[in-house]
Amino acid sequence: MDPFSAEGELLNIHSAFHSGQYQSVIDFDASALSPENKLPAQVLRLRSQIALGQFDESLAEPSIEEDSPDLSAVRALALQSAGKTDAALQLAQELAENYPENNTVQVLAATVLQAQDHSEEALALLSKHQGNLEAVSLIVQIHLQQNRTDLALKEVQAAKRWGQDSLLVNVAESWVGLRVGGEKYQSAFYVYEELASAPSTSAPLAIVGQAIAEVHLGRLPEAEAALTAALEKYPTDVELIANSIVLNVLAGKQTEELESRLQQVQPSHSLLTDIQEKSEFFDTAAAKFSAKVST
Repeated sequence: MDPFSAEGELLNIHSAFHSGQYQSVIDFDASALSPENKLPAQVLRLRSQIALGQFDESLAEPSIEEDSPDLSAVRALALQSAGKTDAALQLAQELAENYPENNTVQVLAATVLQAQDHSEEALALLSKHQGNLEAVSLIVQIHLQQNRTDLALKEVQAAKRWGQDSLLVNVAESWVGLRVGGEKYQSAFYVYEELASAPSTSAPLAIVGQAIAEVHLGRLPEAEAALTAALEKYPTDVELIANSIVLNVLAGKQTEELESRLQQVQPSHSLLTDIQEKSEFFDTAAAKFSAKVST
């Protein structure tokens, strides 16, 4: 096989994964790829399975037990997504200590660390990247979760100098735009609209981003229509389900069915954790007050 064609195929797999076309990544025949490209393709396939809630399938794959930091990082992510958080954290910390220069370890171990509120450890690991755009996008996400929009914006501006045309950079810039607000809402909407209209990249990532922009622009019916249609096509997509829950809350609609579906697909999802914590806080506060009955 022509090495240039093989490299192009790997880029196509990356593009499909990062636009949320997980089933396409899983179905891709990687047998013709060169040996050095087969591992990255395998990692993306396993990550796609995890994204679709197929944790057992990814963990059961024999090769995931091999002594490979890349595959071990995938295992940590699968354990985290399956709710086996203690084992996931231990493995992620071991990988961060022993393989901090590995691109896959940087992104997946940092994802596990961030999911378990070890933000500074995650950022320390990600800071070791050398031109890893996935690491950049995760740094941006973490800073936004920390409400440090200034740092997220700084990270995006730095990445644009060397990754201007990257899908990941464009999407990360849109994330920041949605936090900055104002005219940036419309700019972010245009980015996702263009992404969603491209046949090669139309997928849940673009639809979710477009719907979030619609919500910020006050167009809830349009956002609901987009997410509802997407859920019919991608019923197990984690981010589609999670954002549909949020939209239903904003619209005053029931969320129990969607929460149950998210619980089945990814029991450790941060939204479910947040809902559980808020419920416990409410119960604790309510317990401080007792009803007074007049006699």
